[in-house]
Amino acid sequence: MNCIIVRCTCVPVRIFRNWAYCNSDADWVGDHETRRSTTGFTFIFGGAAVSWGSKLQKTVALSTMAAEYMALCKASKEAFWLNKLVQSVASQGLRTAISGGPINIKVDNSGCIDFSKNPVEHKRTKHIEIRYHFVREAITTDKVTLEHCANDDMVADSMTKELGKTKHDRQVEAMGLC
Repeated sequence: MNCIIVRCTCVPVRIFRNWAYCNSDADWVGDHETRRSTTGFTFIFGGAAVSWGSKLQKTVALSTMAAEYMALCKASKEAFWLNKLVQSVASQGLRTAISGGPINIKVDNSGCIDFSKNPVEHKRTKHIEIRYHFVREAITTDKVTLEHCANDDMVADSMTKELGKTKHDRQVEAMGLC
């Protein structure tokens, strides 16, 4: 069996401080039959979408913040995977334009961002399952950073709900798909 080994050297034009960013969103109670929410995320690298997902959440969220937090957890897991992929590429001796720093995740729910950064359990949030606190670990280990994003700028909206033509076209352009 013959193997061909290809070596690639990418000369960076510029170094990205945050090599990728993500938009994370949820459509609270989007499924009217089951009352479950939809998670959506889009990772952008170099102006183009490189990873995205949309999935019905496994449990019913009791609030918008809880739905957004579950979506943020899913996006954080994807960020971990992308970070490991980049580290793997870098360990193969390939030069990249990637700094390997934390991935910035944009969220349009301020309550979700505050809850992610505050490890204190509150009476109104103790129903949120422990598995979703993966986000807190991702923040404390500097794998991800969180940033508030205005609703109109949320690229992941197209992953969670139907959009009007104008907003859809804007989202497609922001993802680098046209």
